[in-house]
Amino acid sequence: MKLTPHFSLEELTVSDIAARKGWDNTPNEDEIKNLTRLAYILEMVRDALGVPIIVNSAFRSEAVNNAVGSRNTSQHRIGCAADIRVPGMTPRDVCKLIIARGVPFDQIIQEFYEEGKPGGWTHISVPNSADGTPRKSALIIDSKGTRIFS
Repeated sequence: MKLTPHFSLEELTVSDIAARKGWDNTPNEDEIKNLTRLAYILEMVRDALGVPIIVNSAFRSEAVNNAVGSRNTSQHRIGCAADIRVPGMTPRDVCKLIIARGVPFDQIIQEFYEEGKPGGWTHISVPNSADGTPRKSALIIDSKGTRIFS
């Protein structure tokens, strides 16, 4: 089911872990509404960057979330967050451009990217409720800990 022109419900709920373990990773009605809001933000990100983006992970059932070692309070649990990669761009560059282009994100995190090394991704989220105001929280999480994105 298409949520927006470039993002489908299937793309935002796919999980290798769930598939391997036979777990259900199907969102409920409220989570689908959140994923739809998230898909619209991802469209804005795609437009801001001018290239397609790859969604590594978005919605996570409790079992999937636990399996990846994330907290139950993660915005992924309710369909409000996605981890993305952009071929040819570092997570740092992705964060910089999203911020510079004024995409109304709730939180953006440069995760596990080390300058000059492969890996890492960009976490982006929408507010937990449709009437929430985006916090515009920008962070870095890596081997040095958590800090403000700069």
